[in-house]
Amino acid sequence: MNAIEIHNLTKRFGDFTANDNISLSVKKGEIKAIVGENGAGKTTLMNMLYGLLKPTSGQILINGKEVHFKSPLDAIREGLGMAHQHFKLVPSLSIYENVVLGIEKDRRIRIGNGEIHFPLVDKKQEIQLVQQVIDKYKFNLDANSKIEDISVGQQQRVEILKMLYREVDILILDEPTAVLTPQEVDELIVSLKELQSQGKTIIVITHKLREVMALADTITVIKRGKVVGELEKTKTDEAEISRLMVGREVVVHKCCAADLSHSLVAYRVEHLSTSNSDGKEVVKDVSFEIREGEILGIAGVEGNGQSELSKVLTGLMRSTKGRVYLYDREITNFWPKELRRSGISIIPEDRFEQGLCRDMTIADNLIAGYHDQKDVCRYGILRKKQIEKKREEMVKHYDIRISDIKGNVSQLSGGNAQKIIIAREFSANPKVLLANQPTRGVDIGSIEYIHGKLLEYREQKKAVLLISSELSEIMRLSDRIIVMYKGEIIGELEGFCCTKEEIGLLMAGVK
Repeated sequence: MNAIEIHNLTKRFGDFTANDNISLSVKKGEIKAIVGENGAGKTTLMNMLYGLLKPTSGQILINGKEVHFKSPLDAIREGLGMAHQHFKLVPSLSIYENVVLGIEKDRRIRIGNGEIHFPLVDKKQEIQLVQQVIDKYKFNLDANSKIEDISVGQQQRVEILKMLYREVDILILDEPTAVLTPQEVDELIVSLKELQSQGKTIIVITHKLREVMALADTITVIKRGKVVGELEKTKTDEAEISRLMVGREVVVHKCCAADLSHSLVAYRVEHLSTSNSDGKEVVKDVSFEIREGEILGIAGVEGNGQSELSKVLTGLMRSTKGRVYLYDREITNFWPKELRRSGISIIPEDRFEQGLCRDMTIADNLIAGYHDQKDVCRYGILRKKQIEKKREEMVKHYDIRISDIKGNVSQLSGGNAQKIIIAREFSANPKVLLANQPTRGVDIGSIEYIHGKLLEYREQKKAVLLISSELSEIMRLSDRIIVMYKGEIIGELEGFCCTKEEIGLLMAGVK
């Protein structure tokens, strides 16, 4: 029997059709992957299924029963839950408090055959119930741990736990690995397989084909709002899926070794250190240099100082000691605006926290940080026509999929929001590019484009610092790779002859 059936589902936003007569089914106990480029309509489809959007037309059946959800609460009552790409957790609260938020257990005292309810939360019972669900699904968490103290991978499990606590049988996961390290991805796959073995039906929205092949039973490919392929994992491969997603063969870019011995040092970091708000030293005596025409990759398990190093280099944290140079000019502790004026472009780790303003228009985000340049601003007044022209050019050139060109960034999918940053920073034509997780949350076609652009910068004798949790990305693009462990550089490898095993040992702290 099918857990979900969708018949001719259509969703329009004005003149824009996000989903066009989509039909698909998901069997009970199956893991279904829904893949497609950014803006293909995957999230819109799932938002209709979860009651966040109302379909323009079409049918949704859950366990053979036609449903018309007015809100996610209706979906949850029918046994369907959704974990979103951007976590909806309260960092200062514990795991159990986040899980029970909105459905807290009140304190009760039984007297004879009746009960007295008190307007107080039964904390002990909540902890016990949440820990029981954690143990049942082998999530390896402590219900009392605070969200701010656990890893990103563990936070992803808490998002899933919120749905399991509400006893849903169908789980929708929207880009569940977008912010996870490779190790955390592997752990999540094991957890999802365990959920499947206990009878759960799972839909995963993703564009990471390695994970699709490791996880899914069947795959539905969506392109520009339409289903273009229904595949069984055992009868397909990554090449066929990527062809259906992109509409052509995808080129895998790989960097080739170059002689950099006579190239100038464009960017230099000397004995850089910094401490966090608790006074703990999180970057310790880090030194490296990047030559013109070189990509330097930084690898490491998340939480080993890469984020803090990136923040120091991009003006979001101050160093406690050390120096940073752009050619022979010292730029230590420059503000982001000063760095951009100096010829440095910045792709931040978290697109919404550090790179974009959700409530600003696409045009305003495309010039953010560069809004005082002469081509868009004269005598302190923004040149609206020039900004709109620039927006049109970037949207077309970088293939940013949007339903309303005058709308806000909040209306975009995660991948298309990332393209806004890519377009803005690449278009500045910098001397040095500081790129932290540049392809996080984007589709295979966009990854191909971004990798090609990074290599194009390298050919133009620009210097690139690439921080990425994707080892394949680091190994494919980097001339040299340095590995961080507990805030320090633990080792350096040549980018063209090292292996994942060598990098993995360094990431684990083994020299």
